Amino acid sequence: MRCRLTIPARINLLGNPSDGVEGDHATISAAIDTYAGAVVEPADGVVLELVTRTGEVLERQRLAGLPPYPYEGALDLLKGAVNRLYAYSPQLRRRWTERGGLRIAVWTEVPRQSGLGGSSLLALLTLAGLRWFYDLDPHLHNEYVLAEMCQRVEARELGITCGYADRYVPLLGGLVYLDYRGKLHQRPLGEEPFVTYERLDRWTPDLPLVVVFTGLAHDSGDVHGVMRCRYLEEHADCVRGARKPFLVDVMERVGGTAWRGKMALLRRDWVEVGRLMAENHRLVDEMMRYCGLPGGAGEVNNRLIEAAVELGALGAKLTGAGGGGSVFALTRPGRERELVEGLHAVAAGMGLTEARVWRPHVDRTGLRVEGAG
Repeated sequence: MRCRLTIPARINLLGNPSDGVEGDHATISAAIDTYAGAVVEPADGVVLELVTRTGEVLERQRLAGLPPYPYEGALDLLKGAVNRLYAYSPQLRRRWTERGGLRIAVWTEVPRQSGLGGSSLLALLTLAGLRWFYDLDPHLHNEYVLAEMCQRVEARELGITCGYADRYVPLLGGLVYLDYRGKLHQRPLGEEPFVTYERLDRWTPDLPLVVVFTGLAHDSGDVHGVMRCRYLEEHADCVRGARKPFLVDVMERVGGTAWRGKMALLRRDWVEVGRLMAENHRLVDEMMRYCGLPGGAGEVNNRLIEAAVELGALGAKLTGAGGGGSVFALTRPGRERELVEGLHAVAAGMGLTEARVWRPHVDRTGLRVEGAG
């Protein structure tokens, strides 16, 4: 009884960071063909591993007894997923005793702290692996529940400030419009709506994008923690009748790029999508400077975005929290390779020796599970 799981990374095309981190508006996000994966199989006790794609073990922990397991660092995302699902699911608690232990070995090709949602993938793989191994009811443990639970793993178990796009999009896949209304305060599971997940890839199955990972790691939780705290303070003032504060106004305009972008994508108006990407980035950079984050979205990110536009991109912006991580650019269909080559040269000229530049495609499937009895 063994299975293999794969799950795609994500980018936020428009509307971020309004995915319940600093607001409750909307994003357009896409799963992309950069992957993480896992092997799940029976074991003596509970064995958690971080491995290379070829199976070389990088980190391993063997856990004794029943959850909750203590947090110690390297594999805490996996342990957080085990702890959270075990506490949530009576069915898992029963079958844990009946079926015994398991080994979950996860790998990833998503660069660490790249702004592509990579950390969430490890928790999602663990949750999905537990669901498969213990044959949990797929209706009670559906993808919406797993996505919400992943957010609680990071926010409640590990104290990482985060929203929802990174947790939904890898599981469900596609190019999507996500509506976060009612999720500003991140209440416990069942006390707020699920994300409304509207697929757009029926009309726009792929996007002419180029991604640049700068090679500079960042911690999105630290960045979002600063912005979310200040946003919630200003939002509370606004509710009490104060004049609309700066961050509330900016986040409304950021969220507006998503609903306008949805209309543009449906008619494949790439010029308008690019314009909205530029507007989204300008607002986020302004917001980050307002919150006291040095360099706003990051000097390197901003230079790469400017370079992409000079090379003919229709628009470019940050994906992730800034200060490093990744940017991406929209070009006209058929010109992706030209832009890849140009941005690769720019990154080299900036001394970004660890940078990666590639042309992603939309992954329309999301989580894949291949099991063998």
